[in-house]
Amino acid sequence: MGSGIAVNAFGVSDQEWIDAVTAQLNRYQHTSNLFYSAPCAKLAQMLCEATGLKKVFYGNSGAEANECAIKAARKWAEQTKGPGHHTIITLKNSFHGRTITTLAATGQDVFHQQFTPLTEGFVYADTEKPESLAALAAEHNAAAIMFEAVQGEGGVLPLPADFVQAMKDVAAKENLLLIADEVQLGNGRSGAMYGYMNLGLEPDIVTTAKGLGGGLPIGVCMLGQRVADVFTPGDHGSTFGGNPAVCAGAISIFSRLTDELLAGVREKSKMIFDTLSAAEGVESVTGMGLMIGLKAKKPTKDVVAACREKGVLVLTAKDKVRLLPALNIPDDLLKEALTRIVAACAEA
Repeated sequence: MGSGIAVNAFGVSDQEWIDAVTAQLNRYQHTSNLFYSAPCAKLAQMLCEATGLKKVFYGNSGAEANECAIKAARKWAEQTKGPGHHTIITLKNSFHGRTITTLAATGQDVFHQQFTPLTEGFVYADTEKPESLAALAAEHNAAAIMFEAVQGEGGVLPLPADFVQAMKDVAAKENLLLIADEVQLGNGRSGAMYGYMNLGLEPDIVTTAKGLGGGLPIGVCMLGQRVADVFTPGDHGSTFGGNPAVCAGAISIFSRLTDELLAGVREKSKMIFDTLSAAEGVESVTGMGLMIGLKAKKPTKDVVAACREKGVLVLTAKDKVRLLPALNIPDDLLKEALTRIVAACAEA
């Protein structure tokens, strides 16, 4: 019920993905981003057509994708708003990566300890206080607001509706970019292609990784119309970004994120919510699609251990059990996993 932390989108030993990667390896395995490759170009076209965004920059991880987004936002702001407009507003309980800059973007002090000084220029809004967003934007020379539709590492917390509206309002009023971090929730896991689509948002930059790669490292930063041409040659680079074998596998994944598949994700999500919400040992269930957070009455570590003993592998997020099953997990297997998880929560 973890799928490699949301990476194995179609489960272990996904033969279609294996065949796509292997076929590309037998053509050529690497070119560097000095050259275009057919898989790289095709995947970029698919991503842009699905989102309405205009350009794609490839890296190798979610952290790299977020670094690219931050660089794009800061360059755009300096060009359009003037020098010094570099502050990125992120959210308390957010998580954006483990590099020094994406740690700075992460709104959790626990990840900052022992790694200071971090990159400057980040402030954190409280999602339970929408007015904090306007106050931060007024106080700082901001470039963008960066958000996760569901804060995964922060406790599987969906953004409150009033905070989503505040992001729209403040971004419009202060001429800020919206950056959607879809590293974990993106590529079908939310029940839509990307989680922000469930919130009625139209971000200027979208980052993603994990499930798009299907098991090989990939990071993608998608740029909308306002920032499509912000980078010029030499501004950014990645030796392995857009690797043709990785992109061939990602094409296999993305091409299967059909309306039928997404409907199945929503149905499986309902099954999980209904089953766990009714379980005696469960205090609360949060999340979206197939990113689920379960707060049990007993300690989380005890639930994880009990699940493991029962043959079910689960994850954690703060004080919750986190569930990230493959998008195509068969219903009978999902029901069996839920039965064992409920039993693990109920045990004394």
